[in-house]
Amino acid sequence: MRPTGSSPDAGRSGPPQGDLWGTILRALRSTDHVVIARRFFFSGLLFLLVGGALAMIMRWQWAFPGAVTPSTYTVLFTTPGLVMIFVAIAPILIGAVGTLVVPLSIGARGTALPRLTAASFWLTAAAQLCALASLAAPSGAPSAGWTSFPPLSTGSGAPGAGQTWIMVAILLAGTANALGAISLVTTVVAGRAPGMTFTRMPLVVWGSLLASVLTALFSPILVVATALLVCDRVLGTAFFAGGDGDPLLYQHLFWIFGHPEVYILILPVWGIVGDLTARHAGREPFWYRGQVFAMISVAAMSALVYGHHMFRAGMSPLLGAGFEALTLLISGPATILYVCWLATLWRGSLRLEAPLLFAMGVLAVLSLGGLSGLFLGAITADIWLHDTLWVVGHFHLIMAAATLMGSFAAIHEWFPHLFGGRALGRRLAAAHFGGTLVFSILTFGGLLAAGWAGQPRRYHDAAAYAFLDGTKELGRWTSFGAFALGAAQLLFLANLIATLRRRDA
Repeated sequence: MRPTGSSPDAGRSGPPQGDLWGTILRALRSTDHVVIARRFFFSGLLFLLVGGALAMIMRWQWAFPGAVTPSTYTVLFTTPGLVMIFVAIAPILIGAVGTLVVPLSIGARGTALPRLTAASFWLTAAAQLCALASLAAPSGAPSAGWTSFPPLSTGSGAPGAGQTWIMVAILLAGTANALGAISLVTTVVAGRAPGMTFTRMPLVVWGSLLASVLTALFSPILVVATALLVCDRVLGTAFFAGGDGDPLLYQHLFWIFGHPEVYILILPVWGIVGDLTARHAGREPFWYRGQVFAMISVAAMSALVYGHHMFRAGMSPLLGAGFEALTLLISGPATILYVCWLATLWRGSLRLEAPLLFAMGVLAVLSLGGLSGLFLGAITADIWLHDTLWVVGHFHLIMAAATLMGSFAAIHEWFPHLFGGRALGRRLAAAHFGGTLVFSILTFGGLLAAGWAGQPRRYHDAAAYAFLDGTKELGRWTSFGAFALGAAQLLFLANLIATLRRRDA
């Protein structure tokens, strides 16, 4: 064989042409945590665009009723949430940020179980491909709603193969998340540098650790429930529908995972906000131990409040009262965190750079999202608001606006570690932040107003009902806000492309 140095391309810049495929294969097999974080980042960003595009089409129907058919609207009502939660936000926030930042923050060389971390990414990639396959299924895309409640997801409600593909995607994504969580927990427990005790760990590590513990505990529940649901759909079993099947059992299993999932995504954001507010204010985090205990309390209680999603499912009044009390109680430690962040910023030497701007944006949308959630925790208010756009607005303020801005705060802060010292441009970052904050509040705050007015959340054409005449213009203008919010994200893409093309680092 010809030595590498004698290749005809040896004198040119870059690797020899003959080694191109070898370089690609080595990159794909790499278990370096920075490389894996990049994979999570780019794949999550791609599906963020996919989910956002689907949401924009649904918003077009809200702004201009009749733009899509009822069957298409049902698909749009089903897929954006699943894509965003399982194969977009989770890969960015937990996969990319967690895999990159946690080892750097505790002095580890990488994740403790690098092959498990790599397997987590490849299973996530498989889930993403299945999600795409569900949209392109010739016999019909998913249409059972993002929760996939039976019998809609097992019978004639979603007859196409797309519903099966999206359920397989959830199964794979849940498995991937559990494997990644095990690797991350092991890294924190066994991979800390000498002197890095638990009481010295940065708050972002605490947030990622607690989120990983919840993921390792509750993702298997979703995986098992989804597997049984696929069996009902494909093999004709009767776990949840048909014969002696119990649809309410699936709801219990789904929400036992579904409510901790809210905290799985928001706990890393809380850790990011706690660290970045202190770092960019030139101070230590206010009451560090109080913030840690507050996050631990929220993580511990997150499994005890899922029943507030089922107040209208025929729950025992006594059991409902217990879930109501726990739901209102969990807001206590969350409020402690919020006050600590404000106290950290108070009289600090603030450097209003992109990471701090997005961290403060999280505070803005969390205040509105958290307060709106208290209404849903109270049984009497939830009975009125449960099936309205109020739930959609509250959910998106927490799971879309807060998690996305927390992700952007982390991306701007640790981007140089991910891409060889290059930093994203400040001006585009500031413009991106302003557009994201303003139009997030307009878009999702408008949903709260429409929900308070009584607009149900599943109507294809709300304009067809006389009692909703007052919400027509509100739906249109909040949809315009959604279009502007989507356009604002193009500023981030422009900033990303310009930075990666720059060769000054």
